[in-house]
Amino acid sequence: MTRRTSGLGLAAVGAALLLGSAAAPAAQAAEQGAPELPTPSAHLSKTEVGPAVHATTSALGYAFAPAKSLRLDPFAQSSADLLDNELAVKPDQGLRPVTTQTLTGPLSNGGGAKDLVGVGPALGLLPG
Repeated sequence: MTRRTSGLGLAAVGAALLLGSAAAPAAQAAEQGAPELPTPSAHLSKTEVGPAVHATTSALGYAFAPAKSLRLDPFAQSSADLLDNELAVKPDQGLRPVTTQTLTGPLSNGGGAKDLVGVGPALGLLPG
């Protein structure tokens, strides 16, 4: 005669042992209560505004500098550059032609936001 057993009974015994051993330390911790925290031995000093402002402005300079010079046109100076074109309008009366090269030139040459006509001087106000 062969004896057949299922793994279900063995799993139930293992789960009971596992849960029983985990419940005992949890019950002891609930009886003892939470330990008291020690009183702080040091007090915080007052913050000086000058060094805090200096640290903030110098950190902002390091954060803004790469953003100002980041290359905005990934296809700049390549044959696939869409901004490497020029449209010129030549008005009557012998006036100078009006072109788009002033606006698209800095971008098609690989420049960043600091090289743009209207934005560049405004970005000079930011640190970095």
